[in-house]
Amino acid sequence: MKRTLSRSVVWFLMAIFMASCTVGPKYRRPSVPTPDVFRGAPASASTPDLASLGDFKWFEVFKDEQLQSLIRTALAQNYDLRIAMARVMEARANLGITRSDQYPQVGASASMTSSQISTQGSFLLPTNPTPGLAITRTRNFGSVLLDLLSFEVDVWGRLRRATEAARATLLASEESRKAVITTLVSNVATAYFDLLELDMELEIARRTLAAREQSLSLIKTQRQGGTATTLDERQAEELVYSARAAIPLTQLQIEQTENQIRLLVGDSPDAVVRGHPLIQQEQPPAVPAGLPSSLLERRPDIRLAEQNLVAANANIGVARAAYFPDISLTGFLGFQSSQLSNLFTGATRAWNFVPQITQPIFTGGRLKSTVRLTEAQKQEALAQYEKSIKTGLREVSDALAQRARSVEIRAQQELLVAAVQDRVRLAYMRYRGGVDTLLNALDADRDLFNNEVILAQDRRNELLALVQLYKALGGGWQ
Repeated sequence: MKRTLSRSVVWFLMAIFMASCTVGPKYRRPSVPTPDVFRGAPASASTPDLASLGDFKWFEVFKDEQLQSLIRTALAQNYDLRIAMARVMEARANLGITRSDQYPQVGASASMTSSQISTQGSFLLPTNPTPGLAITRTRNFGSVLLDLLSFEVDVWGRLRRATEAARATLLASEESRKAVITTLVSNVATAYFDLLELDMELEIARRTLAAREQSLSLIKTQRQGGTATTLDERQAEELVYSARAAIPLTQLQIEQTENQIRLLVGDSPDAVVRGHPLIQQEQPPAVPAGLPSSLLERRPDIRLAEQNLVAANANIGVARAAYFPDISLTGFLGFQSSQLSNLFTGATRAWNFVPQITQPIFTGGRLKSTVRLTEAQKQEALAQYEKSIKTGLREVSDALAQRARSVEIRAQQELLVAAVQDRVRLAYMRYRGGVDTLLNALDADRDLFNNEVILAQDRRNELLALVQLYKALGGGWQ
């Protein structure tokens, strides 16, 4: 019996040694060409060791203390981020479950059976027992066993490939969590700058309303004195009412934006505390884009797509391993005795070792189709990976162009507002001097209001361009 047990152990160790064989392709990162510099990047951005804006911490980019407070609260309470974190824990637990299949499942059991059979039972006792033979109707049986519940010898690497796929899924869920963080930081900053821009629009509307009401009062006085007509008064009233209508509309947008921010930070609808006004928001002195090749390591969505590709590649090995025999082991080792007092003495040792080999013979093409399915899934994951890289390059280039053009647009709009302000001053001066009609002054006033609102939006767009560039470069999750 000892020799048989020794041979079984040797056979078992040889099977473990054979487990170094793993079928299926080994993963290698695909080569996806990237340009040397981003389109739209400044000429200095071609320096190889130039740092990228995406490497900065989010609190190094957004300096407003109230915005930082909102982002910190969002990172602690946002529901989408909490969901993403739960998915990471799910993937980690699934990896543990999958990885456990590579190891023997061992359990212990102990039992005791005590029975008493009637003298009129199925097996009758002799009426005249042999002298010296102890006969009783009570029987005790006990056992203590160490069970090898199940163990698949992973000769072809099926379980290791499955573990590799589960590990890649875990990393993909982690990258998904980082992508949620990047998007969350961007969304909070975007909504906050929208709110500051609406505050500026409300200020412009109130200031314009006050000026128009003053002009209307003056025109009413002039009409009573006979120097202004009823038409002049109605035109001035039109501007007053339009400014009044703009105020509640802007207030509505402010309240909705505040509610949006409160949802992002995981709170109930309420007011949002502001920090610096829109025109006092500090921006980085330089916004370097860095090297396009660094996006592969920084952007979570690209890293997520690569981990999905790793998992798809490992699944091919799992499918191909189904062609080969499955080797499984079961058995037990322990003690058994009909007398509990002799359970651990005498010839009570018991063992059982059952190796089993299962080889598929005919599956109706199921195995071949499964392999083809996993290979097609890998091609899909490869295309998604390549697309994510090209999408990242495009988003960075778009953000760089938006950043450069928004600065130019804002600068020109400032000049335009200054010109219209002077035009309004001159138009009212000519009207009061009696050398021009009120219509020209009112048109200039209307143009000034519209252009001041556009300038506020351009200032916001300049900040949003910074937000979009930071997100496109993969910043925010660090």
